[in-house]
Amino acid sequence: MDKGVYFISDIHLGLQDETKERLKEAALVSFLHFIEDKAEALYIVGDMFDYWFEYRRVIQKGYFKVFTALANLVEKGVEVHYIIGNHDFMHRDFFTKQIGVHVYEEPIDVIVQGKRFFIAHGDGLVANDLGYKILKKILRNKKIQWIYSLFHPDLGIAIASHSSKTSRQYTAQKDYGEQDSMFATASGIIDNGFDYVVFGHSHAMALKPYGKGVYVNLGSWLFQPVYGVYSGGMFHIEKWNYND
Repeated sequence: MDKGVYFISDIHLGLQDETKERLKEAALVSFLHFIEDKAEALYIVGDMFDYWFEYRRVIQKGYFKVFTALANLVEKGVEVHYIIGNHDFMHRDFFTKQIGVHVYEEPIDVIVQGKRFFIAHGDGLVANDLGYKILKKILRNKKIQWIYSLFHPDLGIAIASHSSKTSRQYTAQKDYGEQDSMFATASGIIDNGFDYVVFGHSHAMALKPYGKGVYVNLGSWLFQPVYGVYSGGMFHIEKWNYND
């Protein structure tokens, strides 16, 4: 059986109350086990965590099962790619050195089973979001991140959590306008020779043909876990009903 290439985005681990977080983590771990023998690759398209700040010697607690499931995927020969988003942008080398995940700070241009994919979280890519683009450059500045890392982890993570909530409220309230929507951005990318454009970020699930390509938005896991899969020349978005 031919293996597929899988995509997930906007899980936002750490956002909701304890009961919802346990269910969401269980769903994610179950999904990662499900694809162990079915996937040739997995793309995490940003915001797997609602906030992520990785200190040199400290890793946020609470995600051991997720880390283990990802490590198992890598050990089974599945390539795992992680395009970081606007909530989980502060990575050092834990995922690359300890788990074997490929981590990217920028959009990637990749061939997937013979088709050209543009894969990005989607933040900062719409035309009228200059304010966020400036903020993104500040937050991802390595010197600023180093200064921030001098804070005690309990304080630093608390600040990151608050900042994450503020960022989410901004994204939810932002009116990008019909002409400057993520679909319009994706359309321009497809016009430049891409077969598929895959985004997350907006939490608005979509699978829209355009010209000779397709725009995909992977939605979010906040209410209904979903995943994308590309196999046999077709892209599908499926619900993940892990209790079935």
